Amino acid sequence: MKISPRKINLFLLAKLPSAFLCGVRLKSISNAICVTSVKYRWINQNPFNSLYFAVQAMASELSTGALVLKKIQESGNKISMLVTHNTGSYSKKAVGRITFTCSDGDLINDAIKKAIETKEGQKITLTSVGIDNEGDEVGKYTYEWSIKAK
Repeated sequence: MKISPRKINLFLLAKLPSAFLCGVRLKSISNAICVTSVKYRWINQNPFNSLYFAVQAMASELSTGALVLKKIQESGNKISMLVTHNTGSYSKKAVGRITFTCSDGDLINDAIKKAIETKEGQKITLTSVGIDNEGDEVGKYTYEWSIKAK
């Protein structure tokens, strides 16, 4: 399966329905960048009238994970992947449409190459930044992915 926004969004519906129902969507993916978004709505709100932190985490993780999936697929090798650590910081109330961007495609290439060469697990830390409609950063997330060639 070629990784595309449409296919990933259908995957969300089938395998991660909570993310799909909360409005998390993959908007674009390239060799270097993956963009997801989610809009503040009744179903994904917190008691403070903003986007619930777990929904922000789902959207930000998708921006890193879809990029890892794409790179693994392009390698043509069987490689497992797993989140082993994550952090999040919040700098502004998340309302409206929030767009999460991961621009770490080159880091993933290096880790996959090393995993294939050494047959040892590799850890890679990817960052996703959330921006609101006004262009302000609302949060920053880091995900440590562990990848291992089978």
